[in-house]
Amino acid sequence: MIWLLFLLLAALALAPLAFALLRPARLTGRREADLALYRAQLAELEREHAAGRLEESAHRAAVVEVQRRLLASPEAAPAPRTTRGAALLAASLFLIPAIGLGIYLRGGHPDIPAAPFRERAAEAARDEALLAQLRSRLEQLPPDSEAARQGWILLGNAQRGRGQLAAAAEAWEHALASRFDPDLAAELAGLRIELSQFDAAATLLDRALAVAPEAPQLRFLRGMADARAGRTEAARQAWTALMAELPPDSPWRGLLRQRLDELP
Repeated sequence: MIWLLFLLLAALALAPLAFALLRPARLTGRREADLALYRAQLAELEREHAAGRLEESAHRAAVVEVQRRLLASPEAAPAPRTTRGAALLAASLFLIPAIGLGIYLRGGHPDIPAAPFRERAAEAARDEALLAQLRSRLEQLPPDSEAARQGWILLGNAQRGRGQLAAAAEAWEHALASRFDPDLAAELAGLRIELSQFDAAATLLDRALAVAPEAPQLRFLRGMADARAGRTEAARQAWTALMAELPPDSPWRGLLRQRLDELP
């Protein structure tokens, strides 16, 4: 029964390949390819013109040039169909399942049982219990100790990885209360933005910027907090100023340009 299931899965996986093999070849000549290319160029020119990135005179001249090339494109006979590609596809229909079966027989373990939902739920419960135990121990440590700070950071990382954003933010707040760190503040601010706590994120970023005023990540997140809160002009000013100060090869420039274009 299991081998029948494997054969069925292999047939489903190879169905698109078989369809490409059995479908009649579509003869495409140079003229048709040129037409598709020139239509794409005309569409791109129209988009640039509509977006205001191409002046009227330049747009008109470019359209005329594309049309001239289209008229000058020579007619060509359709490309003959070759049998090499069809033969390769036909061979693949047999070789791919055979190779996969050989690999499976060599290293596969079909007798390993799947983990049922009850076991996965029990494992998740054990993880939650361990996190609760870690939190209880951290609350007993001196709040200003480095051990407590590192523990709260690790707890926040674990809770964020489990999708518990509010709990992760609370843990990182404890770590920042022990010793303020602009990098951790940036992480927490990003989390606050995800939780739609824009004012809290802005307050935290202002404090971090007072320590590291030139940090691109902090300045970008400050604009993000304003943008998500509906303060569009403040976000535009913050991102435009950051863009002007970044070096030409900065990795932040592409993201900033994208966010600026998304502003209303």
